[in-house]
Amino acid sequence: MAKKKGKTYLSWLFILILGFGGFYLYQRFIAGAVKLKDKNYTYIYIERNDSFEDVLSDINSENIIEDPKAFEWLAKKMKLDENIHAGKFRINNGMTMRQIINLIRYNKQEKVKLSFNSQIRTMEEFVEYTADKLELSESDIEDIITDEQKLDTLFGLNPDNCFGAIVPGVFEVSWAVSPEEFFNNMSEVYHSVWNKSRKNKAKQLGYTVPQVISLASIVQSESIIESEQEKIAGVYINRLNKDMPLQADPTLKFANGNFEVRRVLDVDKEIDSPYNTYRYKGLPPGPICLVSTQAIDATLNYTRHNYIFFCAKPQLNGYSDFSATYEQHQKYRNQYRKALDKRGINR
Repeated sequence: MAKKKGKTYLSWLFILILGFGGFYLYQRFIAGAVKLKDKNYTYIYIERNDSFEDVLSDINSENIIEDPKAFEWLAKKMKLDENIHAGKFRINNGMTMRQIINLIRYNKQEKVKLSFNSQIRTMEEFVEYTADKLELSESDIEDIITDEQKLDTLFGLNPDNCFGAIVPGVFEVSWAVSPEEFFNNMSEVYHSVWNKSRKNKAKQLGYTVPQVISLASIVQSESIIESEQEKIAGVYINRLNKDMPLQADPTLKFANGNFEVRRVLDVDKEIDSPYNTYRYKGLPPGPICLVSTQAIDATLNYTRHNYIFFCAKPQLNGYSDFSATYEQHQKYRNQYRKALDKRGINR
């Protein structure tokens, strides 16, 4: 009887030890290991070529793991040191160590959204914005946009007109994307726009793709209304065919870097810049804004007419008055100027 009681006692003791051991292991490795203060999540950023020690250091520096030694032990057991992926990883409050390890091990990273829109007005702004969002440095980007051979291979562009390589829109990429991968992705998007059909249309019009992009950027800057864009493109093509200067006000804003002004003055026409289309004939070296597919198509499908002048309507509603003679244009221009004066738009 005493032996039976002894065996029963030992059995219960063994069960308790297993229970406490299991609870200890559960608390240490399975239960929520992440305790964030005053927020529901945070991010860790793993750079290209980071070592296992670098990853541990990054995680520990955020003070999100209660037991770093336990995390390191489990990470080695789960072979994280052999399966490190670079990128941006979201760590949620209450995550377990196992979940964090699997997040990195299986490359479940959160992509970065890049918004290329009208807020990016120059190549310098593009470089600064992109470098701020990704692991890429400004020099990483500049090395490619100043490389004539790479630009020609990727886009058929050069350093003067490479602003045209940027297609407006939202793009999702890895935070740790390499310069080569990033520009290869841009190239794919660019060529999806500049497909065989659009390239053939440009050729039929007698223009290169970069020339169409530059012209479309001016057209887009004049109006966002597609029907107006087609007529405006027709005006500029007529002027080019007659060897007349484009005299496009938006190119002066770009040349002077004064993007916010609503009224162009005669003093703006004095700047010595290849983008000053009052001073220099032909198209500027490159686009003056990020060009939408709509503006490209409006330019490729421009309206054929005999107008060589246009001026914004005095209602300032996005539409223009078109004319074939300078005398008629002067009348429209005077109406437009009076409308600006009445609204107090002096700059």
